[in-house]
Amino acid sequence: MATYTQIIYHIVFATKNRERVLDQPRREDLFRYIWGIIKNHEGHVFRLNGVDDHIHILTSLHPTVGLADLVKTIKTGSAKWIKENKVFPQFDHWQEGYGAFTHSVREKAALIEYIKNQEEHHRQVDFLDEYRKLLRDAGIEFDEKYLL
Repeated sequence: MATYTQIIYHIVFATKNRERVLDQPRREDLFRYIWGIIKNHEGHVFRLNGVDDHIHILTSLHPTVGLADLVKTIKTGSAKWIKENKVFPQFDHWQEGYGAFTHSVREKAALIEYIKNQEEHHRQVDFLDEYRKLLRDAGIEFDEKYLL
């Protein structure tokens, strides 16, 4: 019997201390690198974008790939790439942890647009307010001290 899945993940993670170090000129290079990591793990990226202090990824995963393993691979691989290539000189590390939210295929188009418009969105809403809303919308209870 074959394995079939239809799980769309919205993954969000930030730079250490949410430092604004992901400068615009090289951000697209970072996104392409992360896209390649996901592709190499047989995932499908629907949209990847971010701003100077955090990233959003909308993706599906191959059934044999664990979410935590993939996020760890993305964060460690991209951090190493950033440092080796001196892409963002002020970048230190990614912040510990991440948010991952599942969505139905019916929500995909709206999520793609949401992620696509991150620059515009963050002119009005900061990362913490956005992250709190994502957690609340997903019904996830959280402790504020772990968001800081």
